[in-house]
Parts: sequence; structure tokens; C-alpha cells
Amino acid sequence: MKPGMTLLMVATLSTAISLPASARSTPQRDGGQTPAPPVTPATPVVPAGGAPPVPPPNFTYDLDGRRDPFLNLVNRGTDVKQGPPAGARPEGLAGVLVDEVVVRGIVQSRGGWVAMVGSPSGRTYSIRPGDRLMDGGVRAITPQAVVLMQQINDPLSLEKQREVRKYLRQEVK
Repeated sequence: MKPGMTLLMVATLSTAISLPASARSTPQRDGGQTPAPPVTPATPVVPAGGAPPVPPPNFTYDLDGRRDPFLNLVNRGTDVKQGPPAGARPEGLAGVLVDEVVVRGIVQSRGGWVAMVGSPSGRTYSIRPGDRLMDGGVRAITPQAVVLMQQINDPLSLEKQREVRKYLRQEVK
């Protein structure tokens, strides 16, 4: 006999011998009953020490330089309407926010254009390009408008500045 044939005969014989043994170990379905599952007691099991186990302490979140996952990410920037409290603002034009500026007039002088702007306190200031406001500065003054650059204080925003145009006359529609 060839060696491959011998191996095949041994495998067939071992399968034939083990098959009837496995058939005897399975329970019969035609009349046999399955054993009932074990009954668990209704009362909780107390360890042999007598004292119940101590629950773990409350969970605390360790930031480690990461953001708080429970904070809302929408509208995270500083709202210019809220702004800082009135007592924390510096005096004069440096204490006026870009959104609070109202253009009262634009005048041409020897050195260029000068704008007259009003603040919420009722005061009027004259501004030139390069003057600083509380959250921005004056970029340019044209005969029709004042161009302001506002600093955006939002860590999630890609833009850190935005251009705001305040017109002398509002268009009537």
C-alpha cells in the first residue's frame, strides 16, 4: 500500500469509531426531559465578612489640558452685546466696542479723512485710520463709510479678525 492511502484509512477508521460515541452522549429528544436550570436565591448574597462591599467614589473628570466634553461648542466666542462690565472699560474711545460705534459724519482734512463717531454713552469722538477701539481698530475712512477691524475672541474660529463697515448714510429700501 501507498503511504497516502494508509493515512486516509486511519482517518476514516478514527472517524467511524468516534461517531457512535458522540451519538450516545447527546440526550434523546423523543422522550427524555431536559434538566431544570438551577434556582437562584431572591435575597442578595452577603460576603462571609458580614459587611457589604464599599461602592467606588464618585467619578471626577481630569482635564489634563483637554477641553470639557460636556460644554456646548456652539456660540463659544465672546458675545459683543454682553461685552465686559461698564466699570472695566477704559475711558474715551478705547472703551467703545466696534459694534457700538455709530458714524455721525465724515470730514476731509489736510491729512486725509476724519470721521465723527458716536458712542452709547452719548459722547462724540473724532477718529482717524490707526486709532484703537476696545475690540479692534480703524482701518480706513472713505467718504461713504468707516472700515473697522474687529478682533474675534473665539478659540474655535479660524478667522481672528473681521472687517466691519459702518456707513454714513443707511440705504433706504
